[in-house]
Amino acid sequence: MKTTNQAASIRRAKLQDVPAIKHCIDQAYAPVKKRLADLPDVSAGLEEDVEKNVVLVAETGSKIAGCAILEMNGGVAHLMNIAVDPAFKGLGLGKMLLAAVEDTAIRNGVRELHLATHVGMPENVSLYTHLGWSETSRNSNKVLMKKEI
Repeated sequence: MKTTNQAASIRRAKLQDVPAIKHCIDQAYAPVKKRLADLPDVSAGLEEDVEKNVVLVAETGSKIAGCAILEMNGGVAHLMNIAVDPAFKGLGLGKMLLAAVEDTAIRNGVRELHLATHVGMPENVSLYTHLGWSETSRNSNKVLMKKEI
């Protein structure tokens, strides 16, 4: 699968992409890590994710500028992470990644997406709500959300 706009494309990640994906995620979460001491290591386990899950990367030119990690389990999928390097902000890569996630899920028979975001990131909850997700519960520092597709 390859989705493109004028400056970017979305493709499935390969193991050799892991260092660039890690850099992208670390850059995207750097400001958040400064304010949330209990944020987990969001770039851990990427090799396993590439091997077991659907990892999509957004590329501009030859640079990985964003990524999304999707774990599928029957008719439900979990959006484990989505990140765009702040150096590439404003190019619509997040929207492209979310569209590619939904397309991938639908093509694999998934009808419901789930995600967890941090309670200390209310901007994420607002964004996902705006994009059609609904909050299902809160558990400790997590806000759990779902979207039917």
